[in-house]
Amino acid sequence: MSAASVLDGIGLEGRCVSLTLERGRIAAIAPCAGAAQWQVLPLPVDPHVHLDKSFIWPRARPDAPGLFPAIEATQSDKAYWTEADLRTRAARALAEAQANGIRGMRSHVDWGEPDTPLAWTVLGEVAAEWRDRVTLQRAPLVSLDILGDPAHGPAIAAHVAATGDGVLGAFLYRHADYPEKLARIFALAADHGLRLDFHVDEGLEPEAQGFDEIVRLTGVHGMAGRVLCGHACALSVRPADAVARVLDDAAEAGIALCVLPTTNLWLQDGSPGRTPRLRGLAPLHEARAAGVRVVFGADNVADPFYPFGSFDTIETLRLACTAAHLDPTEWLGAITTDASQTLGLPAPTIAPNAPADFLLLHGADWHQALRRPPKRRIFRNGTKIEDTP
Repeated sequence: MSAASVLDGIGLEGRCVSLTLERGRIAAIAPCAGAAQWQVLPLPVDPHVHLDKSFIWPRARPDAPGLFPAIEATQSDKAYWTEADLRTRAARALAEAQANGIRGMRSHVDWGEPDTPLAWTVLGEVAAEWRDRVTLQRAPLVSLDILGDPAHGPAIAAHVAATGDGVLGAFLYRHADYPEKLARIFALAADHGLRLDFHVDEGLEPEAQGFDEIVRLTGVHGMAGRVLCGHACALSVRPADAVARVLDDAAEAGIALCVLPTTNLWLQDGSPGRTPRLRGLAPLHEARAAGVRVVFGADNVADPFYPFGSFDTIETLRLACTAAHLDPTEWLGAITTDASQTLGLPAPTIAPNAPADFLLLHGADWHQALRRPPKRRIFRNGTKIEDTP
């Protein structure tokens, strides 16, 4: 892009400004007369999705509500997970993410046996094909019993370090001997220089306290800024004083927390013919007040864990605001700057000389922009991609 272009009527941090774009960057930001017509934010990032499961809902409906029936339905569906099936669904997901302005994602990949799953290889190839459009990281989703087993964990960690994106992941929920198994996983991450990403305490039993041990080990290993915990639903039903203590410890250790409103609302406290009473959301207000970095993810899209949804961080933010009573202007970082830093990606910004990569949402303020699914404009390298209705 050689000639400069000017965008007027842009809402930025409560001000109306004009953005001058030149050579793919924001050349200048100046005050603008009148009311804003668009709200601007950096291109968002989704830190927690499952591309290997996406769009299988029509053929993989669980027999009952809840987490474990969803796991069983997904396991049965894996008979259809050929290379062509995985590639087609993953590409569809990335195309949807790109159309909604997402610049980066981290996908968990089911790893149910010690051997490397086909999905890991296919998603690695898809990530390479899409690298100039959407940055895709992979994190293996391995049971704690497998990854924490000295007979299997070292080989998995070595393979991930050699072929992956620097992230090791595990599923932890009331596993036997979990402190010992977690200790082995942290040691593997330290040996290979890997980040860690956990599905932890994804249920509503107060005795599920794997999050606490992850916090402790993060401090022991000095892994501040390199550990992300997803779900942590059990924190919502534990005594308030115990939760306050562990959140203070999490902030000191430097752990990030990913809240996943779609899947947690759908799976938790579900029973046929009964209205759910509990939301299943981790205490995100309290976590951020304690100093924990909190981010939001779409998690599951059209699969047994959540039959609806889309790869759209704006929709995730809208639902989080409804479910947890949030002011969106105070939580934009959960899908932009904080989410980027959590994945180790360059932190985006709307500032002079920054790359002209941003999203415009139609509205005079954030209330109007998020009141309904918004019209949006996506700019990459200073060029408008398209208007999305």
